[in-house]
Amino acid sequence: MKKALSLMAALSLMLSFTACGDSSSVADNTDSSSSEASSEASSEASSEESSEAPAGEKGVINLYAFTDEVPNMVKKFVELHPDFGYTINDTQIPTTDGLYQPALDQALADGGVDMFAAEAAFVLKYTKGEGSKYVAPYEDLGIDLEKVKSSEIAQYTVDIGTNPDGKLVGLGYQATGGAFIYRRSIAKDVFGTDDPATITKEIGPGWDKFFEAAEKLKGKGYGIVSGDGDMWHAVENSSDQGWVVDDKLVIDAKREEFLDLSKKLKDNNYHNDTQDWTDNWYADMAGTGEKPIFGFFGPAWLINYVMAGNSGGEKPGEGTYGDWGVCEPPVGFFWGGTWVLGTKDSDKKEAVGQIIEWITLNTDEDGLQYMWANGTMNGEGGTKDTVGSNVVMKKSNGELDFLGGQNMFDVFVPANENATGKNLTPYDEDINSLWRDQVRQYTAGNKDRDTAIADFKQAVLDKLDIEAAE
Repeated sequence: MKKALSLMAALSLMLSFTACGDSSSVADNTDSSSSEASSEASSEASSEESSEAPAGEKGVINLYAFTDEVPNMVKKFVELHPDFGYTINDTQIPTTDGLYQPALDQALADGGVDMFAAEAAFVLKYTKGEGSKYVAPYEDLGIDLEKVKSSEIAQYTVDIGTNPDGKLVGLGYQATGGAFIYRRSIAKDVFGTDDPATITKEIGPGWDKFFEAAEKLKGKGYGIVSGDGDMWHAVENSSDQGWVVDDKLVIDAKREEFLDLSKKLKDNNYHNDTQDWTDNWYADMAGTGEKPIFGFFGPAWLINYVMAGNSGGEKPGEGTYGDWGVCEPPVGFFWGGTWVLGTKDSDKKEAVGQIIEWITLNTDEDGLQYMWANGTMNGEGGTKDTVGSNVVMKKSNGELDFLGGQNMFDVFVPANENATGKNLTPYDEDINSLWRDQVRQYTAGNKDRDTAIADFKQAVLDKLDIEAAE
């Protein structure tokens, strides 16, 4: 089996959600479940050495990242800890055309990395796959693992960050459990209320309830989602098995059902048949699409860094801004995220551990988790976001004007608890693209169901040399 995995060129700008980033900047990709909003830093020079951090006498910590998000966090740590004593050299290489991983891999092989960031689309390569040989367990960095429990870190991020030996090697600072994000005005028109507790019962649990709601919405001239891609992330990341089990391609029953779910959406005109990350998809966020769309599936980053900037307004009353709410989805899922890892070869493990613990496990008001949740890393008024620690979100103010003043943490805390990280594989970005291509062929009537599945299996074999299980 081919172990070297390609990054699709379409994944030009990967996950980056900085509080000061361009909220309307997004990756132009219709297939991968890992395409998300990107900060402006991702599109700058392919390699950037920064020496803005204060020079220290204890040595240099070499940090690799694909945007300026984690480097900015580390700079904040140094600012708040003047006695830290290390210089931070950060190398930022965007994921454009797959540039980041090869450069990171070479630097890891050369022993030139002390800590690095990895996105959900490829983090398993470094936590469980071939790159894990370079990664140090958190305990070897001096990180207090008791804080994983006391901070109530979302289990899915722990599962993803655990290596084959059962050692924790990475955590995400940002939680990306998914919710259903819906238009309040449409909810009132169709269901008589925009109360999240009521809406979550109207659309779930399960897909049968979801399609009952779709029929009610259709009766009033609305679509339930913009396109089938909106459902895919919930289907993909709620499945029981990943794409590859024991080196064989496996089509989990829930993922195979996506053929039927997608066809049902199209045949019944329950959506606008858009593809995610396209102009028509964004138009549905602004309410200017073919027909009004009720909702989208996604984490908080979709709200903050994609929907807000494409809502047609900047304050309540403009476009759809302020006309949104969030509720628990029909099935639990997550989408995206960035994990922070340290290296075995580093001779500064303790210092790296101090940084990573501050980013991922410190629940105090001067820790990254609290500042990220409350939008205070660069002063008051920044973007509020979901974080790995449920303890932090429970004590934070997640009210957003975009959501009509709703505290999003009331929904995202259980959303993070309901997500699972046990169905990922290092091959997902390639296989997801091939699968969604075949689903579109089937729903468009170009192929029958069996042919679409057979062609999918052949495409995976051709591209990745992975045979389908019997």
